[in-house]
Amino acid sequence: MDKNWWKEAFGYQIYLRSFFDGNNDGIGDLPGIIAKLPYLAHLGVNLLWICPFYTSPMDDNGYDVANFYRVAREYGTLKDLRSLIKSAHQLQMKVIIDLVLNHTSDEHPWFKASRKSLNNPYRDYYIWKKPRIIDGQQTEPTNWASFFGGSCWEFDVRTQEYYMKIFSKKMPDLNWENPKVQEEMVQMATWWCEQGIDGFRIDAISHLAKAEFVDSDLFPDHEYKPDWSKYSNLPRLHDYLKLLNKRVFSKYNIVTIGEVGGNAPVSEGIAYTNPKNHELNMVFNFDHNWCNNAWGAQSKKELSTDVQQLKAVFHKWQTGLYGQGWNAIYWLNHDQPRLMSQYGDPEHYHQESAKMLATVLYFMGGTPFIYNGEEIGMTNPEFKSIADFRDVSIINQYEINVKRHHQDEQAFLARAALTSRDNARSLMQWSDQADGGFSLVKPWNIIGDYHKINVAKQINDPQSIFTYYRRIIALRKSDQYRDVLVYGTYEGLWMEHPDLFAYMRSYAHQRLLVIANMTKKTVALPSIPYQQVKIILANYEGRQLSPALLPYEAMLIQIEEED
Repeated sequence: MDKNWWKEAFGYQIYLRSFFDGNNDGIGDLPGIIAKLPYLAHLGVNLLWICPFYTSPMDDNGYDVANFYRVAREYGTLKDLRSLIKSAHQLQMKVIIDLVLNHTSDEHPWFKASRKSLNNPYRDYYIWKKPRIIDGQQTEPTNWASFFGGSCWEFDVRTQEYYMKIFSKKMPDLNWENPKVQEEMVQMATWWCEQGIDGFRIDAISHLAKAEFVDSDLFPDHEYKPDWSKYSNLPRLHDYLKLLNKRVFSKYNIVTIGEVGGNAPVSEGIAYTNPKNHELNMVFNFDHNWCNNAWGAQSKKELSTDVQQLKAVFHKWQTGLYGQGWNAIYWLNHDQPRLMSQYGDPEHYHQESAKMLATVLYFMGGTPFIYNGEEIGMTNPEFKSIADFRDVSIINQYEINVKRHHQDEQAFLARAALTSRDNARSLMQWSDQADGGFSLVKPWNIIGDYHKINVAKQINDPQSIFTYYRRIIALRKSDQYRDVLVYGTYEGLWMEHPDLFAYMRSYAHQRLLVIANMTKKTVALPSIPYQQVKIILANYEGRQLSPALLPYEAMLIQIEEED
């Protein structure tokens, strides 16, 4: 297996708007990241993924891009970005940025021109279709749903046609069948590489290609069919990725990471990341994000981690891509709830469960990514009303389900509190000062329990979650364990056990065993057929390998060679 810098890196995702306010206007910004680079260096991460900072009306917090070549004024300037890259490089950290290729903002000059007339030169930059007439009624070109609720089509009065938008109505999809669009994106990605960035996390990459525009027969009970196969992981996408690789990615020493939603199978992960295919370096998949009944639960008491499902999902991707592609490993990101609220036990075993979750994930194969705040065990904030939500997806669904279809408002809000993207987008908790030390003025968003959970409280505490993360990162980067943790094989163990997560990493003559109890009860440990073992890391101090694991207990164990 080839060795690369990006395989050995340890990543950290920064949700820019919520990370740190460097100029005290209530919004996180590029100067705020620069101010916190020493903190990130102290943590030990060396690959920073920064969420979008482009000029945008902020319908979806920057993923609706109005100008790909400019930094939004509220986030800083291009000079700030160059300063950030330079400062990060001086601290041996690389910087990757979000590359948004599937859509633009409806306020982008291309779309403003596109919607002016049927024969505008920019018309075919986007996907426009005539209405259908069914039973005498005008309706959408297909019955496909949007990820954000409702139809994936939006009617435009001026030209009396629909444009496609699989996310928000303010985020029209680009027409990648148009060679001019392809060329625009090649030029834009090249320009950013010339600015000194070290790679791209490519947003919504699996959706660039669309199927034939015919109705879906699935989901008969839905008005609009959430049949993601109509615009996810389709064969034509590989042509677009090969083009980008040939024209841009291969010409620079950068890393490319694709966000592959739409229920991408492992076979597609291999196709995207196998070096022989010349497409991407690695992928984020979503299969492990919701193994806890969150979408069926009405309250957090109903959440229950399906340990067997989690193990099966990770095993599938760990073994499936080994030697054929590459994983980007993470727990959750800016589009999901907070890790501790999703899979941890912050009320009863905050430290133990946070450290357990870190132990389970960060010794797997692939390039690891922490989402900002996970290193201190941040939790979901408390939402008191719809006014506390900023997520355009939740607001759209509220209008459809509560306002239009009269769903019970409290039931809707209870579920939204469990699943909303606003959970992850809550403010980073730096201290116990007002608003967690994020800003000196009223911030743009709500914040979690910063009095209890914050960086200042943990950074110098040898027993803290933060310190435990530092130890994990140091182990993964160490000369002693780097090869086995980065390049070793993965073998899932005790796959049918309902409570324990265990696996073996092996490389040359080295073997490392990870064992973890993912529940709040003490669980008997199956026999381990090794006589000589050494505990390298554990989340309970002073514990030895015993017949049972305490609640949320986790260990990294070295299997010693026997004489």
